[in-house]
Amino acid sequence: MGLDAIEAALPEYARDIKLNLGSTVGASTLTPTQAWGTALACAVTARNPLVLREIAAEAVKHLGAEGVEAAKGAAAIMAMNNIYYRAKHLIGDEQYASMPARLRMQIVARPGVDKGDFKLWCLAISAITGCGVCLEAHEKALRGRGFTPEQVHEALRISAVVHAAAVTLDAEAALA
Repeated sequence: MGLDAIEAALPEYARDIKLNLGSTVGASTLTPTQAWGTALACAVTARNPLVLREIAAEAVKHLGAEGVEAAKGAAAIMAMNNIYYRAKHLIGDEQYASMPARLRMQIVARPGVDKGDFKLWCLAISAITGCGVCLEAHEKALRGRGFTPEQVHEALRISAVVHAAAVTLDAEAALA
């Protein structure tokens, strides 16, 4: 189960994704909490049922129930924040930049896990949804917490591979 089930479901044309799943999530240089939290938060964001189910089943072993809830919470809050902040940025009118969000974001202050890990997950989610404002803000916050460029890079690699697996499996399901 877990990554093996995702790899088995991927078609041969996605062989690179199969190989990358093991070398990113399965053999990450991040801590297990960081790697599996990133993978789970990205799986929620990518929305493919098989990818989400299999990563969640493995992630709970590394995160525990509280970590699983925090990873899902990161995906939920960033689903809102990425849309809001990306839209304000893309409009390009400074008047919007000065307006307060007035959106509840309490989980960011009390995520239930290490705040640095939570921010790492938020950064990885922002890579999937393409919010440059959030990517920049979370990368800066992570660096301020002592995270290295290599750790940020590793989260981005996990994000890319989890998303690619989800997109591929969604395409195969649609074409079946």
